[in-house]
Amino acid sequence: MSELRWDPVNREWVITATHRQNRTFKPPKDYCPLCPTKEGGFPTEVPEDYDLVVFQNKFPSLQANPPEPDIGGSVLYPVDKAEGICEVVLFTPEHNGIMSREPLSRYVKLVKVWQDRYQELGSKDFIDYVFIFENKGEEVGVTLEHPHGQIYAYPFIPPKIKRELDSSREHYEREGECLFCSLIAEEIADGRRVVTSNDSFTAIVPFFARYTYEVHIYANNHLSSFNNFSAREIEDLAEILRTVIQKYDNLFGFVFPYIMAIHQQPTDGSGEEYSHFHIEFYPPYRTKDKLKYLAGSEAGAGAYINNSLPEDKAEELRKIEPVKE
Repeated sequence: MSELRWDPVNREWVITATHRQNRTFKPPKDYCPLCPTKEGGFPTEVPEDYDLVVFQNKFPSLQANPPEPDIGGSVLYPVDKAEGICEVVLFTPEHNGIMSREPLSRYVKLVKVWQDRYQELGSKDFIDYVFIFENKGEEVGVTLEHPHGQIYAYPFIPPKIKRELDSSREHYEREGECLFCSLIAEEIADGRRVVTSNDSFTAIVPFFARYTYEVHIYANNHLSSFNNFSAREIEDLAEILRTVIQKYDNLFGFVFPYIMAIHQQPTDGSGEEYSHFHIEFYPPYRTKDKLKYLAGSEAGAGAYINNSLPEDKAEELRKIEPVKE
């Protein structure tokens, strides 16, 4: 069962998906549903060997043909079908693959896959936003170790994305420039929070970082979505993405967990002038052996507390060599 339930207090949809309680949870070491099926072995999600692959999530929160809601709504509590699409993206056939050690060519292929899925899913009339993300590491709740990401194609614009787009739209109407163009121009001019950059993208620890090693990658020019990417920008995004992940893995000497989220233009046709392509990383580690947990102020009030200075952490990451030895 899955359905959308409206929260009138926070003015946002909540997805109720009870069948996900039964999704695969830390399978035995000798069986990974995301590896290619081995001859004579248990069948997996992918029957043949692959390079990168995309398939529909077996336990989707959103469905192209969703069931009727399990409960009737009211004026205060509207209910709707959980219409949408959920996909899984496998980055490599190697179960123990480490992305920071993969060649640049794999990252280029991955960016092209993301671009293809954004365009294909976004072309469907019931999809308003295509959200591409990765949950990496047991520390953020990952239960399948195989390197992979996910794509949720929503029938609405998710609340965090909508809030940032509303801010950017208001800035655009007031200043004649998207908020993110102003932000990245100021970060480049200041320089203290820049981690790395190339011709098309700049990675920073944002001025307002909520996590100790939070990094955002912004397009240097106004690119609203993957639709605006040239071949050069695909290469440059792959290069800076790889560099950031290598720096993360070299920071403390272990594969660094994080949540990665790609923000770009909604696919409902709105926001081209003020949507600005960027990637946000939220790593849970605040030191080599300490995790940041969302406690009362963050989870209960929405007010984040960062125990470090973004300028100091940007300098620390800037000095980290990106290449694995």
